[in-house]
Amino acid sequence: MRFSRYAWSVVVANLFVILWGALVRATGSGAGCGRHWPLCNGEVLPQAPAAATLIEFTHRVTSGLALLLVVGLFWWSRRAFARGHRARTAAGWSLIFIGIEALIGAGLVLLELVGSNDSLGRAGYLAAHLLNTFLLLAALALTAHWSVRESSSSAPAGGGMRWLLGGGLAAILTVGMTGAIAALGDTLFPSQTVAEGFRADADPAAHLLVRLRVLHPVLAILAGVYLSVMVWAVERRGVTAMQWGWGRAVTGLVLLQLGVGLTNLFLLAPTAMQLAHLLVADLLWIAVVVFASEARRQGGKV
Repeated sequence: MRFSRYAWSVVVANLFVILWGALVRATGSGAGCGRHWPLCNGEVLPQAPAAATLIEFTHRVTSGLALLLVVGLFWWSRRAFARGHRARTAAGWSLIFIGIEALIGAGLVLLELVGSNDSLGRAGYLAAHLLNTFLLLAALALTAHWSVRESSSSAPAGGGMRWLLGGGLAAILTVGMTGAIAALGDTLFPSQTVAEGFRADADPAAHLLVRLRVLHPVLAILAGVYLSVMVWAVERRGVTAMQWGWGRAVTGLVLLQLGVGLTNLFLLAPTAMQLAHLLVADLLWIAVVVFASEARRQGGKV
C-alpha cells in the first residue's frame, strides 16, 4: 500500500506539471528562457526574471522534480516486485515516457516552437507531445493500480472486448491531440466574440489552425457517446465493484468534460478554463485506462 500511495502521488505531481506546461503555452511564456536549454537565458538561476521567464523556469524545475519522482518509482518497483510483475513493467515504461517528455520539452525550446510560432510543425509537435503525455499518465496510473491489483482470477478479454476498449482509448487520444491543436489556435488567434469565432472557423481564408478548431468539439461529442456505450457494453455482462466504480468515473467525467468544454467555448477559452478542460481530460484518460484494465481482467466477449 505504501508503494501504491507513492505511485498515485507521482501521478498527481505529473498532473501539476502538465497543467503548468499548459499555462506556459496559454500565456506565451515558452520563450521565457530564450533559446537555451537546460539553462535559462544562459544562467542556472535567472536573475531578476520577467513574468514569462519565471513561468517557464518554474515549469522546468517542476518537470525536473517529476523526473526524479519517476526515477524513484522505477527504483522502488524493482525492489518491491519480482521480475515480470505488471507494476514493475509499467514503472519501466513510465521512466521511458518521462525521458521522452523531457526531450520533447527541450525540442520545443531549441526548435523555437514557442511564443507566436503558428507553423503546422508546431501544431504537429504539440499533438505528439500530448500523445506522449497521455502515455506517461497511463503508465503511471497502471503502475499504481497494478501494484495492488496484480492477480487475476479470470481469462483475458476476448477479441471483441479488446477492440471495444481499444477504440475507447484511441478515441480519447485522438480527441486529446485535436484539443492540443485547438488550444494553440485559441491562443494564437483569439476571438472577441463567439460569433466571430464561428465565422473564423468557417472562413476558407483563415489560418489552418483556426479552421481546424472545429474538429475538436465534433470529435469530443462522438467520443463521449462512444465511451458511454463502451461502459454500458462492459457492465451489461456483469460487473465487479471495481469496474462499477471506474465505469461511473468514466461516464461522470464524460459529462463533466462536455460541460467544461462548452463553457470554455462560450467564454472564449480563458486560461483558467483551458486548464480546467485539460485537467478533466487527463482525469478522464486515467479513468478509461484503469477501467479498460479491469474490463480485460474479467474477460469474455461483447
